[in-house]
Amino acid sequence: MTLLTAEPTSSPGSSRKRAWRRLVKSRSRRLFLQYGLPWGAALLVGLVAVLYAQWSNDAYNVFIGWIAGRAWLAFLITPAFTVLAVFLTRRWFSGSEGSGIPQVIAALHAPRDETLIHRLFGLRVIVGKLVVSLLGFLGGMTIGREGPTVHIGAAIMAETRRFYPHAGPKLERQLLLAGAAAGLSGAFNTPLAGIIFAIEEIARDFESRTNGTMITAVVFSGLTSLALAGNYLYFGQINVPQNFDIGFVFPVILTAILCGLLGAAFNWALLHWEVWMPKPLQAWRAHKPLAYALIIGLAIAALGVATGGETWGSGYDQARHLLEGTAPLSQGYAITKWAAMVISYMAGIPGGLFSPSLSIGAGLAQWVHIAFAWAPMPALIALCMTGYLAAVTQSPITSFVIVMEMTNGTGMVIPMMATALLAARLSGLFTPPLYEALAQKNYYPKS
Repeated sequence: MTLLTAEPTSSPGSSRKRAWRRLVKSRSRRLFLQYGLPWGAALLVGLVAVLYAQWSNDAYNVFIGWIAGRAWLAFLITPAFTVLAVFLTRRWFSGSEGSGIPQVIAALHAPRDETLIHRLFGLRVIVGKLVVSLLGFLGGMTIGREGPTVHIGAAIMAETRRFYPHAGPKLERQLLLAGAAAGLSGAFNTPLAGIIFAIEEIARDFESRTNGTMITAVVFSGLTSLALAGNYLYFGQINVPQNFDIGFVFPVILTAILCGLLGAAFNWALLHWEVWMPKPLQAWRAHKPLAYALIIGLAIAALGVATGGETWGSGYDQARHLLEGTAPLSQGYAITKWAAMVISYMAGIPGGLFSPSLSIGAGLAQWVHIAFAWAPMPALIALCMTGYLAAVTQSPITSFVIVMEMTNGTGMVIPMMATALLAARLSGLFTPPLYEALAQKNYYPKS
């Protein structure tokens, strides 16, 4: 006779334990996705921003060491690194070219394309942005690191979407904006400018849900930068009078006109290169990119040698020395740096526009000082940096806030605001906002 035994039944206590474990696991995962993951990504953005700043400075210093006392070597070094950078960008790292800010704008505002995020972001683009731009610094090209840091920050934050079970366009938008703001904050140590930049330049609007994610990312990126690099001022402390009389309105107006016109000319040159670039060079750009890169490298080297090295690199050192009064620049610096910046961008490799633009603005201050010798030179430099950056980006609020934070120039807020607004309006009469126009030209679907 077979004995039948009852199936063991779980006790109420064990059921409650399993339910409790499921609840704890669910809440832990929710807390990780809501706080741990974005906070960790923001810390990573700050770390990369600090390291990238150090690497780019080291790379440029290596170039300066190579050509010290042997300026002719630039005719070998600059073309060689330009050719290598163009080859790598076109062969493996398409999507990493240029500043990177147009890519973020396109991802946010272009008609929905499922492949766009994959083409313009991801680990491949992050590596390309870092490696190839550092090659550009090694070659002495006139590029900045701030735009690339924005792109890298957005790409790092966008990668976290893979961990969310229901990632959609709205979440992607929040992550991209937060990463872009954190990237600019970490690059310049300007947290307020990072937030305003993401709202004014990239988002072109403000969403309350995005607000918390963005500010949190900026805070954690800024904390990382603060811990590793200290609470530094990008251009140092600006020393200006506490009060300006009514006569200072005239330097403001002249600054706005000069910056607005030269900024508009720069935007036009980048957006309409098919008009001014010689036809044979255009053909090489399309069909013989390495030969084209060689010509670009030779042109950058020639400008650098002809100006005694003033046009090489981002222009940060030149602008800071002029601001400190330790090393005046040639009167033609603004134009030669402008030309080097246009030529470098035409190479089509990763590289930003912020630092070179600020440097060009510093050079323009020397022109304004000729007309108004009584005006303090540091005040004119702050005005011109603000005005030229505002003319190029047509984002006046970002421009005066970023210069104010970089120089602790709170005493210059009203003149910088006026200059930024006037220069941006004047530039807008001739060209559209640069980053948005580049995004539409290069990354929006062709109709």
